[in-house]
Amino acid sequence: MTAINAVTDLTLDGDVAVLTLNSPPVNALSAAVREGLFEGFKAAIADPAAKSIVLICEGRTFIAGADITEFGGAMAGPGLPDVQDMMEGSPKPVVAAIHGTVLGGGLEVALCAHYRVAVPSAKFGLPEVNLGLLPGAGGTQRLPRVVGPERALEMMTTGRHVPAKEALAGGLTDELVEEGKLREGAIAFARKVVAENRPLTKIRDQNTKVEAARGKPEIFADFRKANARKFRGFLAPEYNIQTIEAAVNLPFEEGLAVERKLFLELMSGSQSAAQRYTFFAERQAQKIPGIADDTPLIPIKKVGVIGAGTMGGGIAMNFANAGIAVVIVEQKQEPLDKGLGIIRKNYERTASRGGITAAQVEERCALITGSLSMEDSFGDVDLVIEAVFERMDIKKDIFAKLDAICKPGAILATNTSGLNIDEIASVTKRPESVIGLHFFSPANVMKLLEIVRADHTSDSVIATSMKLAKQIGKTAVLVGVCPGFVGNRILGQRQREAQKLVMEGAMPWDIDRVLFDFGFPMGPFAMSDLAGLDIGWVKEKSHGESIRDVLCEADRRGQKTGAGYYDYDENRVAKPSPFTEKVIHDFIVKSGANPRKISDEEILERCIFPMINEGVKILEEKKAIRSSDIDVVWQNGYGWPVYRGGPMWYGDQVGPAKVLAKMQEFQATMGDAFKPSPLLEKLVAEGKKFSDL
Repeated sequence: MTAINAVTDLTLDGDVAVLTLNSPPVNALSAAVREGLFEGFKAAIADPAAKSIVLICEGRTFIAGADITEFGGAMAGPGLPDVQDMMEGSPKPVVAAIHGTVLGGGLEVALCAHYRVAVPSAKFGLPEVNLGLLPGAGGTQRLPRVVGPERALEMMTTGRHVPAKEALAGGLTDELVEEGKLREGAIAFARKVVAENRPLTKIRDQNTKVEAARGKPEIFADFRKANARKFRGFLAPEYNIQTIEAAVNLPFEEGLAVERKLFLELMSGSQSAAQRYTFFAERQAQKIPGIADDTPLIPIKKVGVIGAGTMGGGIAMNFANAGIAVVIVEQKQEPLDKGLGIIRKNYERTASRGGITAAQVEERCALITGSLSMEDSFGDVDLVIEAVFERMDIKKDIFAKLDAICKPGAILATNTSGLNIDEIASVTKRPESVIGLHFFSPANVMKLLEIVRADHTSDSVIATSMKLAKQIGKTAVLVGVCPGFVGNRILGQRQREAQKLVMEGAMPWDIDRVLFDFGFPMGPFAMSDLAGLDIGWVKEKSHGESIRDVLCEADRRGQKTGAGYYDYDENRVAKPSPFTEKVIHDFIVKSGANPRKISDEEILERCIFPMINEGVKILEEKKAIRSSDIDVVWQNGYGWPVYRGGPMWYGDQVGPAKVLAKMQEFQATMGDAFKPSPLLEKLVAEGKKFSDL
């Protein structure tokens, strides 16, 4: 064995040179890895005893991509194209032996081997689009030549990880070898290539699939049209499409030049910066200062859920999806049966779309049982989550009962979206076991889980909840107890300003359009129509005191009644409503205010800057650990556009000084609702950013 450098060695197995890469945790393409590959291939090519070369990786995966920490800095050592040229130009056949995830730059390296073999569990992908980028090392030109432009479009704009079986059918790999026997299989394959005198296949020279698409611009036009809604606002999907167009219409080298130009544009732009920031922010959110890595965890094998409504049912599905048994308790048989029926329908709908198998529907439904008695069902649960009506008296009554029923050490969780969890915990003899697990609706779909630490919550309960969130596929953020916690507290600022702007002369559709153009999936008024204007509205107590009251009294309760703030056609397509406009006009006249023309810029600043200011207050009160945690909450729970990083990141791009100046200006003309946080003033005085908090 010859050590090439600290992460690479070269051995000879008979007449096959085996170049082994070992750079934990994921063999990312760091400077040391690139150097090891470059020098390793050089040595293998020069060795007269070697007739072929196998590239294999130690650890849990083949090269899983670029080293993101190098992005934006100066690259040291050989560049990736140097390594690729060395592989592709080798006079001896090069075989890439693939296991784990071969992603991004890892797949771009593998595509420069003459042949690829993989184990059945391997997954292939070019997920750069998720970082606001495109593959920058020839992947945009080689992939369409292997799998065809149509498949390349789908793979590159979704970043999907393609299973090995599909990769074999599509030509991404040449052979599947037995699981656990990758090295032997790859060496045997390399010998076969030599024995059969197979050609040194260079993907760059294979033009059949791209030429077949030449002169068919409709391939790209149809793809753009079909995905317009999904790609809205994002640059990276469009740039990825343009590189595949270049692969179809231009020679390989010219296509590479297009790839390089577009890659550099994305790399230096704000969208990719925001998406790379998000990538690290989500990982950072999992790290809780003061809670040791070896904190004992509570095993969660069975979960109780109180309430079989939309929220309770959705919560139960998360656990069943992860193979954890759930018992749902309801007060009456009818709502229990209805809830269990909806869960089954949800699973069947997923199966009809090919998301899960019919067998998985049965497995998951079998894990969820129903009961009418907490006493009979919750004695052996490890965690119970209460998902009932948002009323403190009801929640306290439930927690006093749970305290008596549940075994010692069981976690008692509330799904409240903003009530005081310390007050809820006060009725138990085990406040250290009480925590907030705030799921977002629909709970089986939404990624965010706000984990709310109360005054007495133990480290063990927090650590268990964070780990459990990951297990059930959630993005968790730990926050503190305050009205509305982090997400809804900040949302309150935007909602208040949206309502005020209407009373000053902006129409609901003007406000919604500005926020939609900013990148939100919908504005606050369209959102209210979708959810139903009558949530929390009581007909008997309504006296037309607000715009919402008048709309509900006129049976305009949102999309479900065909009218709310907007009018809806039979396909639920919204259009501005003359009725709503008149209601608003009447309210303004009654209030004695003078309506005015409000600019899009003011609408955006009035809705967004108070959110940023509230975020600073939350950090000042230590209700969030770091500013990036607030951004993770808003991206995963409230539809903040990923390419704008989150309210705090966006505030840094605008500049804290501008946010402060605008808040002071609004305070002077519109009152203390805009009073800047003292910490915001301090930050600007010290020339710091929100990310420094």
